[in-house]
Amino acid sequence: MLIKINGDHVDIPEGSTIKDAIKLSNAPYSEGSIVCLIKGESEIQSNILKYKIKTPKGSILIELEVSEKSKPLTDFFKENYSQFISNNVRWETSNEVAIGPVSSNFEPSHDEFAYFDNEVLISLSGFSNDATHIIFVKDDHSNVYGVPKYSDRGVFARVIGGRKTLFSLTDDEILSIEPIIERSTVKDSTGGSNLDEVLEEGNQLFTYVLFEPNFNSPKSVEHLFSLIRNDKIEVNFESNSFVGFYELTGLTKDKEEITERKRGTVTLRNDGKGKGRVYIYREDRVRAETHTNLATVKQGMELFDIAKKGDLITVRSSPDIIMLMMMTQKEAGEKLQSLGINHIRTGNEDDDAIIVTQEPENTVNILENKEVSTFGLSSDELLKVKFTDKAPRTRWYLEKITGLAEKPVGTLKVYFAVPDMNMFMFHGNTDESKGLIPENTPSDIMKAGEIGVTNMSKKNLGLIGIRTVDTDDFGPTGEPFSATNVVGEVVGNIEGLNKLKDGSTLYIYQVYEDDK
Repeated sequence: MLIKINGDHVDIPEGSTIKDAIKLSNAPYSEGSIVCLIKGESEIQSNILKYKIKTPKGSILIELEVSEKSKPLTDFFKENYSQFISNNVRWETSNEVAIGPVSSNFEPSHDEFAYFDNEVLISLSGFSNDATHIIFVKDDHSNVYGVPKYSDRGVFARVIGGRKTLFSLTDDEILSIEPIIERSTVKDSTGGSNLDEVLEEGNQLFTYVLFEPNFNSPKSVEHLFSLIRNDKIEVNFESNSFVGFYELTGLTKDKEEITERKRGTVTLRNDGKGKGRVYIYREDRVRAETHTNLATVKQGMELFDIAKKGDLITVRSSPDIIMLMMMTQKEAGEKLQSLGINHIRTGNEDDDAIIVTQEPENTVNILENKEVSTFGLSSDELLKVKFTDKAPRTRWYLEKITGLAEKPVGTLKVYFAVPDMNMFMFHGNTDESKGLIPENTPSDIMKAGEIGVTNMSKKNLGLIGIRTVDTDDFGPTGEPFSATNVVGEVVGNIEGLNKLKDGSTLYIYQVYEDDK
């Protein structure tokens, strides 16, 4: 049987499930993500109410009426609007613009009716259904248009945009008529992560979203990439007009390109309350100087239409992110060669050296420069850490000041390193540490490798420390347990701490529970 998967026709065996279809088609999908299932094309068409009519002088937007009397007319338009494409304006007066003709099965009325500006009606010119036209009303007037009997004056839609274009038309060609897909268009779709549902002929399945980054906002694009982990992004908020991603709230980026917020636009709040939040628009919204345009959804908007708070969505980007950190120098070289990008090795240049920084940092600049420099370290110089959810404020503080909130590898500047005392302390950030309330403080022991941060009960708040032996007297920043927030632990290469000196830089990377 024939179905559509992510817009492409795929022939699958009868009785196939969503899981079967994904496997057979090799569709992009990450485990745990939601999918969107639309029963058929008719489900989409029945919910479409807005259409864009393109002409050489601009576009006209119309919205269909929803009533019993207008239903035969709106059904006719939905089934036949393509026939009006390539026709020229048939006539225009101070009161109206007409396009057509096409044929219909309507029976004409001979009555005169009053019409009002912006109304759109069906007219059987000369009382012949072979001369069926669409009339756009420019001004209030009365006329006999031979409209279909038993309708409401033949009116089936209203002009909701492009009135200036309408008044400029003469003998212009109708270039295209396009349905406008909105969230309401797929409101009856099935969403969720149940992959065992059996598919039927004509079903449409969406498994992933494709982003197109905005090259005019290179830094903001990286902010979007930072929200994606294991090819998935998690919805934190949803409303009628947008879905929100709030994980990086508070991280700032300079204002970049500002545009209108059309359906499918991805923006970054660049200032004010909620700065650092990312929004994907389900409906058009006006331009706002506090919202940087960082990408556009090119495919799979249906998934954002049905998404709810907490849902995971599989995402891809074209072009994809170029993130080389945590690759070896050899792996990075092979990837860059395939992209036609020159690779410069610095630091430890060995094939198996781990990359901890790259320059340029952002994907857009790398693609534009066609060159990137990568700094490598021996794998035993890289500290492996795991953070706890029991200290959320402290975790966010540490992720923010180290850079781990946005990159796979972060850094800490050594403040005080005394291997003989098994004690290592690192600089914090005075501004960012404000509000570090006591959380997850130890009771009677601080285990070797646990990461402690001084909370606001002491003046050195924000200071970070690690001890390489168990202790029951004070925390790794030299403060009592009550002033120490345990934010995580070292889970690999703890012996590398002994090589640190005052003022040196420690490179760290974070592991997660669901890492593969």
